[in-house]
Amino acid sequence: MRISVELVPRSEAEVYADAGLVHAAMPEVNAFNIPDLMRFPLRSWDACAIARKILPASIPHIRAIDIPPVGDLPMAEAILASGLSEVLVIRGDPPHDLSHQTYPNTSEDIIRRFKRHHPQLKVFAAFDPYRQGFRDELDAVARKVDAGADGFFTQPIFDLRLLEVCAEMLRGHDVFWGIAPVVGPRSRAYWETTNKIIFPSDFNPTLDWNRTFARSAIKAIRNLGANVYLMPIRVDLAKYLNGLI
Repeated sequence: MRISVELVPRSEAEVYADAGLVHAAMPEVNAFNIPDLMRFPLRSWDACAIARKILPASIPHIRAIDIPPVGDLPMAEAILASGLSEVLVIRGDPPHDLSHQTYPNTSEDIIRRFKRHHPQLKVFAAFDPYRQGFRDELDAVARKVDAGADGFFTQPIFDLRLLEVCAEMLRGHDVFWGIAPVVGPRSRAYWETTNKIIFPSDFNPTLDWNRTFARSAIKAIRNLGANVYLMPIRVDLAKYLNGLI
């Protein structure tokens, strides 16, 4: 089982410090994945190049809507020069800054371009059971596989019953299952409103509940022969990760 931790690319110094902290708190981690966040100047692939100083496997998130529709992929040269071998392509949310230019690409468009121009790269796609019906999400999986996707990163899962259902939907694919701590009422409201998450009836937005769930989910994911990525946003990294595995 591969274990990745998602890092926030606030700055070069913070990426390096957080990567070192994660490696010390949870030696079992063998990869990082880093989103491309418009509110920070550091791009995900540049942050991954920094994180590789701690662990060699780092996976940048690529926002499809930021990429011009013609020509080579603008970040490809930097990705290859850094020795990165995997990327995660998502469609991307519209930017808050309306001066930031975007393009009407789908994630399938950019997956296809990565596989056409840089077939040596492993390309992951996104899977989100909350944003639409299961049938529509399965159709999206088929389109992404047809475009060349090599595997999937899921939206964080908060219910083992949903994990079981989705595992059937993604059977035969290389999957990183997401686990994210949601601590406090404001964080819960954000996930419910923005990401359309449905929490189980026993959910409690405390660190203890989230760590207990993470242990159970990791055990279930290991039994599936799949991978996990942890998304410890807005929590103390050491407190969340220490002893989790």
